[in-house]
This record gives sequence, structure tokens and C-alpha cells, in this order.
Amino acid sequence: MKRFCLFFSILLWITQLKAQDTTQQIAGGIKNSTTQQDKPYVIMISVDGFRYDYADKYNATNLLRLSGGGVRATAMQPSWPSLTFPNHYSLVTGLYPAHHGLVDNTFYDRQRKEEYRVGSKSVTDGSWYGGTPLWVLAAQQQMVSASYFWVASEAEIKGIRPAYYYKYHEKTNIDSRIQTVVDWLRLPAADRPHLITFYFPEVDHSGHWAGPDTDSTLKMVKFVDESIGKLVKAVDKLHLPVNYILVSDHGMTWADTTITHRITIPPAFIQDLTVAPGSEKIMLYGSNQQQIRKAYDSLNLHRNHYTVYLKNDMPARWHYGQEDRYNRIGDILLVAEPGYIFWNSTGRVYPGHHGYDNNLADMHAVFMAWGPAFKPHTHTGTFENVHVYPLVAQLLGLHITEPIDGKLDVLKSILK
Repeated sequence: MKRFCLFFSILLWITQLKAQDTTQQIAGGIKNSTTQQDKPYVIMISVDGFRYDYADKYNATNLLRLSGGGVRATAMQPSWPSLTFPNHYSLVTGLYPAHHGLVDNTFYDRQRKEEYRVGSKSVTDGSWYGGTPLWVLAAQQQMVSASYFWVASEAEIKGIRPAYYYKYHEKTNIDSRIQTVVDWLRLPAADRPHLITFYFPEVDHSGHWAGPDTDSTLKMVKFVDESIGKLVKAVDKLHLPVNYILVSDHGMTWADTTITHRITIPPAFIQDLTVAPGSEKIMLYGSNQQQIRKAYDSLNLHRNHYTVYLKNDMPARWHYGQEDRYNRIGDILLVAEPGYIFWNSTGRVYPGHHGYDNNLADMHAVFMAWGPAFKPHTHTGTFENVHVYPLVAQLLGLHITEPIDGKLDVLKSILK
């Protein structure tokens, strides 16, 4: 049985973090045109794992004040699957994962006969990524962008990277990161980024390791809240027309870590299948229909707190199996019930999880926005995250040049 080894992927990821280059990377060759120099600015902030209700739950005073003077959504629904890499890329492409190709944190490409996984060199290989990320769209229209981390920002996509970017690491303190943003915005007009992406991992880490309703997660929410307060205060001194969009990729929920809530799949059921593992979902790839049907029948007959889907029978609202443009989604998908996890009897079981059905409220993300382009004191309902892309393009005056899933009409009413 072929398996992607999740344990060793995590070890590799940790090892790479320790060895990461922390210096700024400069792509070069990109300048703001005269027209683009007059455009406003967008700082797009992602707080990984920041559930839709955390700001209220943990009294994030800066975020409540800033969004209270701007825009706040009830929630933002992540795309399926409710995982980090697919959703960060949906936010910056306006495409569902099955349409941009990043269908999971870990998956197999049948044509390439290769796997994509977090922590491997594949994350910096632009050939894995479909769509046109915002920084690519900007560069194509002679606008400079910068990224202090975002999924795919290290990869050369359509021959383009952000003008300024960093290889992912968690070594630089927040004050230094904020100063870098200020320094970018102090550059000469031709070199100054009008789009900046900025990423916080801390809330997600705490949510996984300690759980969503803990003092540890409270502490990390407070850290992010204070950091964003510092960032806004520092940028305000530059007197530039800066609009802020704060999002997350998904929420977080509790899983029962006792043995009764751990789902073990008998190896005989998935013998000879390629397995893309996960705690909340598993994708299985077969070599022929007979093999796939046999595995499906066994898994479905003995299912216990999980649902089994064939690729073409997945819920249409996921825009997933039937819409797999890159042929990367498994022939069989197993999805655990909320609170249950798949477990292979190795490794620590963490109490905080995401990756469950994106209709589950605990999977829902945050959306806040403030700045001169937004109506003050505005509330909007829950919406899908693919609609953020056309909003950012509108703010920057960029023309979307190819079909996307996001629609400007969904969020147009929050603009002045």
C-alpha cells in the first residue's frame, strides 16, 4: 500500500523551518507604471485558523475597533476542503481548489505521477499552481506587490513572483516584520508595493496544539490583535491611502482525543491504493475501476463515524470531485464526522482540528476590512472566500483577465 508519510512530512517541514533563509528576496524587473503609482494600497492579512467568532470571544479590541469603523462579515465560508493551502490560494485566485489545482495540503497528481505536500520542494514549484494570483495579476499590469508570506508566494507562477517576498520561516519577530512593511511603503513611488500580503501562523498553531477554547489560543489572539494595532499605527504615520483586508483560511473545532473517537481504517480495505492521509479526510487513488469499487464497497459497508464518497458523487456545493480540472482528487474520499479523527496508531493526537465539512460553523473564517475605500460601520452576511479576489482587484484598479469563480457583486456593496 502506497502512502504519503504524514509524520515524516511534518518532520521535514520542521527541519526546513530551522534551516530557512530569513533574508528578503527581490524578484526585480517590476516597476509601477505612472498610472499605477496613483492607485491606493491594500494590505491583505491572513490569520491562520482565526475562527469567525474569535474576535468577540477573546475581546480582540483593536480588531473590533478597526472593523467596527469599517466592515465586518458574519463569517466567511472556506472552500472545500477547509484546509490551509487550498484556501489561502483560493483567496488570492478567486477559484475553488478543484479549479486552481491545489486540492488539498497533500495530494497526488496522476499525470505527473508525483505528490504535492506541505514541507516539500513542490510548494515552491510554480507548475503546480493554476489561476492568476493577485501579485501576478498586479505585475502583468505594471503594479508592484510584496509578500511577507502567503501560500505560493515563493513560487514562480506564469514567470512572476512578488517583487519583494520572503521564504517561509518563523524566526523573525513581529516588530521587525512590521518595520519591513513600513520600509516597503517608504520606497520611491516606482518601487513601492501597492499590494502587500502578510501572514500570522500563531493562532492556528495554538488551536491545534491546545484547542480553540483555551488560554493558549486566547494569548495568541491577543498577540495578533496587538500586532495588527501596531502595524496600523505605524502605517498611519505614512499618510498613504491604505485599505486593509483581514481574513483567515478556516476556523477550528474540538476533536475528542479519546480512543473512542479515533477512526482506524483496516489496511486490507485500501490495499494497493495510493493514500493521501489526513486527520479529518483521506483521499484514495486507485489504478482501475474494479479496485476502486471493491475498496469503496468495503469502506462503505463498515463505515463508522465517517462518510465515503466516490469522486463523481461528492456534494455539488463543494465544487470538487466532478469539477477536478487537474485530475488530482482521489477516486474515493473519506470524511470524518466532526469531533472524530482518522488515526493510524502513531503520533500525538491534537485536540484542535479543521478540515471538516465547510458548512460546519466552526470551520468558518473571519473577514474584516477597513480603510478609505470601505463604507464605515458596515455589516455583511456570510459569503464564500472566492469573492475576496475580485474585491481586491477592484480596490487596486486591476482588470481580471480570465474567468474566475468569485463575483464582485457579492461584496460590492461594502465599498463607498
